[in-house]
Amino acid sequence: MANRLLGVISALPEEFAHLFDQSGQSSDIGGLAFWRGRIAGREAVFVESGAGKVNAGVAATLLLDRFDCRALMLCGVAGGLDPALGVGDIVIGISHIQHDYGTQKEDSFRTIQPGSRPSLGGDWTPGYPLADPLVARLREALTGLALEPLPEAVGVGRRTPSVYYGAILTGDSFVNSESTRRRLYEEFRAHAVEMEGGAVAQVARRWGDDIPVVNVRCLSDLAGAESHLDFRAFLPVAARYASQVAHRLAPAI
Repeated sequence: MANRLLGVISALPEEFAHLFDQSGQSSDIGGLAFWRGRIAGREAVFVESGAGKVNAGVAATLLLDRFDCRALMLCGVAGGLDPALGVGDIVIGISHIQHDYGTQKEDSFRTIQPGSRPSLGGDWTPGYPLADPLVARLREALTGLALEPLPEAVGVGRRTPSVYYGAILTGDSFVNSESTRRRLYEEFRAHAVEMEGGAVAQVARRWGDDIPVVNVRCLSDLAGAESHLDFRAFLPVAARYASQVAHRLAPAI
């Protein structure tokens, strides 16, 4: 666990800002700046990857190959899919699914595991689940955590966010559609959707089943027709909430 060098990925500068102050040593590789530092007392390498699966995949590959990281954590924001959740809630991904990888038919899309070949009889069930012992450690690390109520300025009422554990979807598009939100939730029963986690999980799997990938996301919007407005307004606050949880989890990964 804590003796593994931890790689920490955020897609956006607003997300990265609450994780690391950029005061450590940096290395520039492939147009990305990798910073040596610590999180919750644990040695780590931090990188702002940029949004999307390719950017996240490049960052994860370099963390694993150049820095020999043997545990990865993503921290940032996501769109909510589960209608029971609200803006500000935290989702810890216990499974990652790339919802936009698969087979397009005339009237439907079948999601499959990236790289799988169903025509040859292989297992194409999508998803990269976390191991049960890791999930148990994450739950234990957050025991007693009490998040502060959302600021009034957020505009969603003074609700107090909660922490949830569930599937997180990944795709190369920002979901700004109520019908798409409903479809994704009905198909996968996932809590959230974002643009990086599933790619990082796929890359980590190439290095072996023992590379944990923990994804911490605060819901900045509800992935519906107004999500573009919610996202811009709440991004800095959501990033701060996610980083608070990430600091609690880092020693347990």
